[in-house]
Amino acid sequence: MATIKKEIPVIGMSCAACAITVEKSLAKHPGVKSAAVNYANHAAWVEWDEKETNLPQLQEAVQHAGYELLIADLEAEDLESIQTQAYLALKKKTMLAGLLALPVFLIGMFAMHMPYANWIMWALTTPILLVFGRQFFVQAWKLAKVRQANMDTLVALSTGIAYLYSSFNTFFPKYLLGKGIEPHVYFEAAAVILFFILLGKTLESQAKAGTGAALKKLMGLQPDEVSVLDGKNETVKKTNQVKAGDTILVRPGQRIPLDGSVLEGNSYVDESMLSGEPIPLAKAKGDSVFAGTLNQNGSIAIRVEKSSQQTLLSNIIRRVKLAQGSKAPVQQLVDKIAAVFVPTVLAIGVVTLLIWGLSGIEEAWLRGMLAFVTVLVIACPCALGLATPTAIMAAMGKGAQMGILIKDAESLEKGRKIDTLVLDKTGTVTEGKPSVTQFYPTAHWNSEHAQIIHALEQRSEHPLAKAIQTYFQKEAGPIEIQDFQVKVGKGISGKIKDKTYRIGSHAWLMGEKVNPNTVLSTQVEPALEQGAILIYAAENEELIAAIQIADPIKAGSQEAIAQVKAAGIEVHLLTGDQAKTAQWVAEQVGIPYVKAGTLPEQKAAYVQALQAQGKKVAMVGDGINDSEALTLADLSIAMGHGTDIAMDAAGVTLVRSDLRQIPALLELSKKTVSIIRQNLFWAFIYNLIGIPIAAGVLYPSFGFLLNPMIAGAAMAMSSVSVVGNSLRLR
Repeated sequence: MATIKKEIPVIGMSCAACAITVEKSLAKHPGVKSAAVNYANHAAWVEWDEKETNLPQLQEAVQHAGYELLIADLEAEDLESIQTQAYLALKKKTMLAGLLALPVFLIGMFAMHMPYANWIMWALTTPILLVFGRQFFVQAWKLAKVRQANMDTLVALSTGIAYLYSSFNTFFPKYLLGKGIEPHVYFEAAAVILFFILLGKTLESQAKAGTGAALKKLMGLQPDEVSVLDGKNETVKKTNQVKAGDTILVRPGQRIPLDGSVLEGNSYVDESMLSGEPIPLAKAKGDSVFAGTLNQNGSIAIRVEKSSQQTLLSNIIRRVKLAQGSKAPVQQLVDKIAAVFVPTVLAIGVVTLLIWGLSGIEEAWLRGMLAFVTVLVIACPCALGLATPTAIMAAMGKGAQMGILIKDAESLEKGRKIDTLVLDKTGTVTEGKPSVTQFYPTAHWNSEHAQIIHALEQRSEHPLAKAIQTYFQKEAGPIEIQDFQVKVGKGISGKIKDKTYRIGSHAWLMGEKVNPNTVLSTQVEPALEQGAILIYAAENEELIAAIQIADPIKAGSQEAIAQVKAAGIEVHLLTGDQAKTAQWVAEQVGIPYVKAGTLPEQKAAYVQALQAQGKKVAMVGDGINDSEALTLADLSIAMGHGTDIAMDAAGVTLVRSDLRQIPALLELSKKTVSIIRQNLFWAFIYNLIGIPIAAGVLYPSFGFLLNPMIAGAAMAMSSVSVVGNSLRLR
């Protein structure tokens, strides 16, 4: 039997509970083997037997639940356009709802006795409910049809009942006045609640607007067009039309479009997107090259070995996509509570109505209806709905002040559970750019040599030349160079005042009959053991200096790692660099676990292996090669100076690229979760006490029946207390 597994976009989901509903609808459909719906990227990964079902049938099943599967093969740009339009529409509705809700609130709180106050509030509130807040009522109805409930249900019920009751009292006030009851209205409660809920949805949608940006930028690394060589003829083709065995031409400054091997030419290729290492590699005939890497300074002809769908870059894109979709949808705490809370409140309201109605007292059913409305008003989800987002917003604001940008609430919440920290080396623990860290002059060195080395390196296109130029910048001056030569992968040479100067590798200089220097060899031995790069300079047959180039350790890395370890968190170092260098860096900063020479998929596998041991893993990185591991980690942290792709894949960005911000992030996470729990506790205590009183539990003993107006005020006070508690984070 043929099985198909595919990612399918889903539209219409407004909360994590929606994702659960879609997932259940798909999972129970005949022929579906597995279904996982991710609310974060609004997509479903579905595996099904094509003999038992098909896409239109799956679409119909999801439509029955009130949502929509986009089964047409859409380009990434089309899907992004749909999501952008939805966000802009939501933003517009929120702004318009706010403009109408403000005067309703002011009249309801401070000018309720002005002429035609109720009519003005009704006119302003009606479009808020029927136009701007329509989605909540539609969603509540869809959920009711499949016997589900969430925050949309609470919003629709409380605002809908408040609106209908207030409208009745506006159009027919004499009915209640004739019964000796004041016809209060609650338009301001309905209007303000809907506005705040819409505002929360808009902020959430805005935060999620960039979830697909990492994939989009990864895809952008592979050129759309490529120059194909057929003999002496050169034609331009689409990259996806090129096949294995074709020959392509890549010029300086262009990205390599496909995996292959060099047929002709020499160049340096920046492979930092794969290895994370900043130093480009020399490429000559027979060397392998990879899609997405950057050809720097020489034209090279490449024999294609893999099609566009099989390249290493395509595999990275595929794995990041799977990693995003593989995260099980997290049912938010408030939605879980709402699933039980809503039917409970409804049941209490109905029981309250029946008990009052059948009590036999005067105006029993009218009193019962008032008690029913009071129960729904006091059980309004405002405090419950604000408990988490207000704390999250306050924490995000505090984080921003500290230079910590937090993308979503989930990342902030997970920080407190982290027990393992995985650090990329280059650009994370170290500066991420090569520089001269040590200079070793010999007895043959003199002050003029610095000016000569600077002049020679100015002509070099080698990736390390810039570091040497910078080091000798103060000695810069005009020097006439003759017979300048570049030996790719070896070094450079030139004649100055009848003397030959060479700068390059030790092996090349020895091959050029330069005399060895035992004193210098002894001096540089520790540097070689720690994996540093050494460039040698010679005048004629004598070595005049050795230049040590390395990636310096960042200030604060050792301090930050010590703080993290003191908190009981295990620290690991991952790098694409050689083992010697990695081990030396780890020893300098106090990291006990090291893995060197890792490719992107190996970094991801390392994170998964730790998670398989039951560990909660935070991953810190700054490059494209870290994106898959960042996506898989429980908490992903990107360095602010790193690539956009790493920052898009991560949940947290450290603006100053300072590891000392990590302990501050973990502490902020703990405090935020504590505040959220306090908020939820008080929101529940409020309902636990308020609902029975609203139902009339005190009436038999004390003759007290809560006025719906007081219930509305109590609801407002509960919201104020939650907001005030959240602001303590700042």
